[in-house]
Amino acid sequence: MANNPEAEIKALGLTLPVAASPVANYVPFVRTGNLLFVAGQLPLEGGQVKYTGLVGDGVTAETGYEAAKLCGLNLIAQAKAACGGDLGKVTRVVKLTGFVACPPGFTDHPKVVNGASDLMVAVFGDVGRHARAAVGAPSLPRGASVEVEAVFEVG
Repeated sequence: MANNPEAEIKALGLTLPVAASPVANYVPFVRTGNLLFVAGQLPLEGGQVKYTGLVGDGVTAETGYEAAKLCGLNLIAQAKAACGGDLGKVTRVVKLTGFVACPPGFTDHPKVVNGASDLMVAVFGDVGRHARAAVGAPSLPRGASVEVEAVFEVG
């Protein structure tokens, strides 16, 4: 793992947002044993969905990548909140599941979800390497282009 995930985030020129509150009847994360399940995160910035629309129909895969990266940043913010403010407690990024709002026939889901995957490796180093699923959806909450959920191992 990177010695200091927050320093890695800063070195990437990013700022870790405040963990968003749920918008419905669920909790943002659940810890059971050493596993931390983080609810799906949208590409929120300042409380607003930054990236909306269908990837492959008005939204490029490259823009989708940036949306997934922002989802990943929000996942890390939730992990930090779950760990009492200490990202050093994350011992492994276990799995990401990325949902891409797209039209039928779109097939670049992996390319889009790489935005979140690449961020996890950049921030956490080798323990950021994870299993993953990348799937398409006809629509996502609040019109978001991408949503990503995660499972972390924490100490």
